[in-house]
Amino acid sequence: MATLAQSSILLLLLLTIQLYSGKSDLQINYYLESCPRAEEIIKEQVTDLYNIHGNTAVSWIRNLFHDCIVKSCDASLLLDTAEGMESEKTSSRNFGMRNFKYINTIKEALEKECPMKVSCADIVALSARDGVVLLGGPHVEMKTGRKDSKESYVAQVEGFIPNHNDTIPSVLSAFQSIGIDTEGTVALLGAHSIGRVHCINIVHRIYPTVDPTLDPTYAEYLKGRCPSPEPNPKAIEYARNDRITPMLLDNMYYKNILSHKGLLLVDQQLVSDPDTYPFVEKMAADNAYFHEQFSKALLILSENNPLTEEQGEIRRDCRYMN
Repeated sequence: MATLAQSSILLLLLLTIQLYSGKSDLQINYYLESCPRAEEIIKEQVTDLYNIHGNTAVSWIRNLFHDCIVKSCDASLLLDTAEGMESEKTSSRNFGMRNFKYINTIKEALEKECPMKVSCADIVALSARDGVVLLGGPHVEMKTGRKDSKESYVAQVEGFIPNHNDTIPSVLSAFQSIGIDTEGTVALLGAHSIGRVHCINIVHRIYPTVDPTLDPTYAEYLKGRCPSPEPNPKAIEYARNDRITPMLLDNMYYKNILSHKGLLLVDQQLVSDPDTYPFVEKMAADNAYFHEQFSKALLILSENNPLTEEQGEIRRDCRYMN
């Protein structure tokens, strides 16, 4: 007869299996039978778009973060405002995001090959994976089988996506809520090594007075890029996250913030916080270590709370529910 302790262990194991089963629909080569060339088509499209519009690769990585951290990796971010439902794209947290139209380019290529087989959520995940590689980052082996959301979470976006001037404990808490630890959070913020930031998110660090944590020479560069304390949000007024290797996903980001050249306040705070500083130092010294931790964290992010067959759908058009 099983002891009480043995019964408790068995119950715990069963509960663990049940909890894990929420991800059971995700698997390597999910489309092997239903659309064998799905991943190849996405990679081809991502590469072709990158060769024409290099910044699309940056957009794909940002899409993954902004979609997956808000409740689920379910392409809710891609929904346009329609039929009384407001798009997540309208949230201030998603300010400056672009290239959504090229997601439709990828989707159209997939629909031509395999109608209604490949989800927009998987396009978000796999385009980010392939974008990382094009930007000099590591290849991340990702599972597929995500389903698309039937709703927008616009009212909840600000509760999930950290702001650029949030405290480090607040940022760490947001990532920890989806299973990404401090080391992984520091690695994911390394994505700030690529792309650019609108002056509207920078000016508070240089006007009316310069943030004392900024390198003075770097502050002058920022003033040159953002000459007005009240930039027009619709104007093309940006500063690069990384002026040395702006289109490479590398550890230059960490070297920059150690030199007081963090573009956003949250970047610079990684150096002043005792919990994150050791990881900043280690990643600045070892690009391979940064890539390893980035891969792990990106994978966790990409598998956040996927929808089941019953909860979601495969959209015909990524901008609208079926």
